[in-house]
This record gives sequence, structure tokens and C-alpha cells, in this order.
Amino acid sequence: MAELILGPLLRHVGTGDATVWVETSEACTVRVLGHEERTWKVSGHHYALVVVDDLEPGSTTPYDVTLDGRPVWPLPNAVPSVIRTLREDDDALVLTFGSCRFATMSTTEDNRHLGADALDAYAVRMAGQSPDRWPDALLLLGDQVYADELSPETEARVAEIHDVKEPPGPQVRNFEEYTWLYAESWTDPQVRWLMSTVPTSMIFDDHDVRDDWNTSESWRDDAEATSWWEERIVGALASYWVYQHLGNLSPSLLAENDLYQRVRKHGGDVEPMLREFASAADEEADGAKGTQWSYRRDLGVARLLVIDSRCGRILAGGRRAMVSDPEFSWIERQTEGDYDHLLVGTSLPWLLPRALHDLESWDERLAAGSRGPRVAAWAEKIRRGADLEHWAAFRDSFDRLARLLADVGKGNRAGPRGRAPSTISVLSGDVHHAYAAQAHFPEPLQSLVYQLTCSPLHNYVPAAMKVTFRISWRRATERTVRFILGRVSRVPPVPLDWSKVAGPFFGDQVATLHLKGRSARLVMEQARNDKDGTPRFKTMTDLELATD
Repeated sequence: MAELILGPLLRHVGTGDATVWVETSEACTVRVLGHEERTWKVSGHHYALVVVDDLEPGSTTPYDVTLDGRPVWPLPNAVPSVIRTLREDDDALVLTFGSCRFATMSTTEDNRHLGADALDAYAVRMAGQSPDRWPDALLLLGDQVYADELSPETEARVAEIHDVKEPPGPQVRNFEEYTWLYAESWTDPQVRWLMSTVPTSMIFDDHDVRDDWNTSESWRDDAEATSWWEERIVGALASYWVYQHLGNLSPSLLAENDLYQRVRKHGGDVEPMLREFASAADEEADGAKGTQWSYRRDLGVARLLVIDSRCGRILAGGRRAMVSDPEFSWIERQTEGDYDHLLVGTSLPWLLPRALHDLESWDERLAAGSRGPRVAAWAEKIRRGADLEHWAAFRDSFDRLARLLADVGKGNRAGPRGRAPSTISVLSGDVHHAYAAQAHFPEPLQSLVYQLTCSPLHNYVPAAMKVTFRISWRRATERTVRFILGRVSRVPPVPLDWSKVAGPFFGDQVATLHLKGRSARLVMEQARNDKDGTPRFKTMTDLELATD
């Protein structure tokens, strides 16, 4: 008898359709709102992505899940899960976002410093609210699982199979062990209900694979030279495709996806098929025709464009880019059309504190050989040791994204009405603190451009790093860093300036964008536990980004 292992996860939701993802204990037929899908198998695990395509626009529909006709969801006495479709003429959107959620049920001393799980707290609050106060969408911007930082329970499980004193140490190594991480993260009762009710989009970051994944060509060379990397990256990308990527796609894109259609119709275990795909996806990372993980969703007044800033990096041959030229051209095409707000999701912040931006950009210049091979080798050590691998360390891509956003903000890519969006917001995580910054371009734009960063959902930042981030935002620090760096090599000029408008905030937190017509408001909230363990939120900022 089939049991529900994970899910249901509500992934894509449109005006009349939705997708619901599940993992089951054995092969079965999954049924949601009269729509059925047979499970498919990967390495002994069973999955299904059910497409529901006859919903009414603007409707709220409770749903259950059956396996071979037997009800398995909702759980007894649970708040019902619902699908809330978008309205065709919707002029409002509430989108919640965040990143970096270390999931553990452990209460050992090693994990007590983590504090309240912000996603957990958000779910608890939602369960006590009416559905009209719930967010319309959730965006998770990386580090949904930590493959290289395990909970005590998972580490003990890994140690039963591997000698964790051997490289890569106490880390997961293959597809099977990745399934343990997703189970640990998504069986949390509150988060499980949240993700069954709020449509969720995702993108990976480094810890979904390994810390500082694809920092540089030398990083890739060192990883590929190990005995364990091939199995690790195959497991990482195959499991990401199953657990995260498929749900980012709309029903129409799923119908066009050759790999997905072959998987669901195969009838046997598709592990060899996904291994081949994942290995090729990793090998193609430096090619012009690599696998595209970036995607787009239209959400009423907003267009959400999520960029892969990890797997698709170009690192070989003396050229560095966040994504290949063909993928960046695709990104540019997705900005065409008519919408009130452009949301660009990328796990790594586009705009860092200016002092850190200059440091990363300067280091990239030296590592490329501007002051000779000895200095280049020294700069590469700094790059890898200090994690200097954000957009600022990929200056060609940073500048190209700046040009694109300026082009959109001038109205050059608007739709029939010939106007630019009211706001352009780059949504990011990664850096374990939250802030909002506004971009200032030399030529006036019709759009207001922001960097909105929220991290972590459940993790921490050492005290020394808090001091570093606070100091980095100061103008005096910016001027001092530029002067010092300029004594070694000129810091490359930037095509814009930016200023902090909120933050930095530290702690477990979520951010929510409230869009209504041409207006936009940002709320950042920090989760804290009361003395009795009840999670509460403290508002860190309530910021008006644009007025209608």
C-alpha cells in the first residue's frame, strides 16, 4: 500500500491551472481534484507531478490527495490545503521570499544557536489567518538543503555508510543521500502545510551542492580531480531536477520538456537517464548550449524572472560570466512585454555593500593577470578563501545586467502601452543578512531599481561577519577601500551607484513584497521564539518602494 512520503507541494499556479508534486513509498496513481498521474521511479524512489488544468480564475479550491484511491492528505485535524488561482485582471500580488534554510529537528547544543525557523514561524502565523491574508507566492532563493553541513542525525546516517574521515568528510555523496536532505527539510509539519498551500518557486545556490560551488576555473579543476565529485554533482543535479526544477515549470513547458516526458512515460527506473542528464549538465556548464535552469513566471502585475547564478557560470578559457551568452540573450528577451513590476530572482546579490563590491571586482581583475602571474595566483587564493564570487566578481555579467535593467527602466522594452515598469527589484539571499538598496543610474529612468536581499530563513552569521557587513555599508569604508585597492590596481569603474535604504538586519527572517497597481511596499520580519517556544515576528522595516 502506497504511503505519502513528501508533499504535496503546490508549485506552479496560473489563472486556471496548477501543479502538485508528491513523493510516494511505491508505484501508484496519484489523484488531485479529479486529475490523475502515474508515479515514475528514480533509484527506487517514486514521484509524480499532477497537473490540474480546469480551475476557475481567482478561485480558492480546497484539495485532497489520494494514492490508488486512498486518501492520504490532508492529515487528520489539519488546516485544509487550497489552490488559489490568479485572477485574469489581478492588479495585486503578495510575494514572500528568503533563502538559506538549514533544516534540523535536533536540539543539540550545536544547533541551538540557530534560533527560530522563519519559514516555520510564517506557517504558524498563516494557519491562524484567513486565506485573503496569505501570500500569493513564495520564492526560495537558494540553499534549500545543505549538502555540506549536515544535521547530527543525517551525519550519523551518512557515517553508517561512509568513512567520514575520508574526503569529502561528513557530507552527502549521491542521489540517495540527497533524498534524505529533502525529507529532513520538507517533513517539518508547519512547512509541509505551507508548501502545500502557497505556490513555491525555487532556485539553487552553492550549499545545495557544495560551499562556493563554481567559484572559479581552479575551483572546478580541483573538484573534478577528486574521486568523489562526479557522484556528488550527479546526485545534486539529478535530485534538484526532481525535487526543485520541475515544479518551476508551467504545464505548457512541462508538455514541451522532452526529458520529463520520457521520464514519466518510461515505465521503469529512470536513474540511468537522469545520471546521464546530470553529468552532461555539469560538463556543459562552460559551453554555449548548457542546460538552462533559469525560468520565468508571470504573476499578475509582476513578471518574475529567476536567473541561475551558479550552475551556468562560464569559467574556462580565460572568460568569466554568470551565464552563457545564449542564456543571457534569453534573459534579455524575457524582459519584453507589459507589466507593472519586474522581479529578478538571483540567489547571489547583484548589489553588495559598495566596499565589498569593489574588493570582489578588484580581485577579479588581479586574478585575470592584470599585474602578472604571481599576483594572479595570490588573488585567486584570496578569491577562494574569502568567497569573492558574487556578481561583482563577474564584472562583464554585472555590467550587462546593469545595462539590461537600465534599458527596461527607460521604457525601451515595454509593451503596447510603451511604458517602463514602476519598479525593478533584484531579489537575492546568500549573505546571511537582509537589506534594501536603491540603484542610481547616470541617466534618469522611469523605473525605480532596487536590490532586496533577505537571508537566512534559518541559519546564523558569526559576530565577526556582522561587524564586517555593518562597516562595509559605510561611505567612509567605501572610500578607504577604494584608495587602498587603487595602490595595487585600479578598481574598475561601475556604470551606476547605489545606496542602502534599509538594514543590514541579522537573524532568521523573511521578506514580503506587497504590489498593488504601480505601488510597491517591502516588509522584512525577523522570527523569534517566545519564552514558551511560540514563534513571533518583529518587523524590521516597512518600506514604501513606489507609489501608484
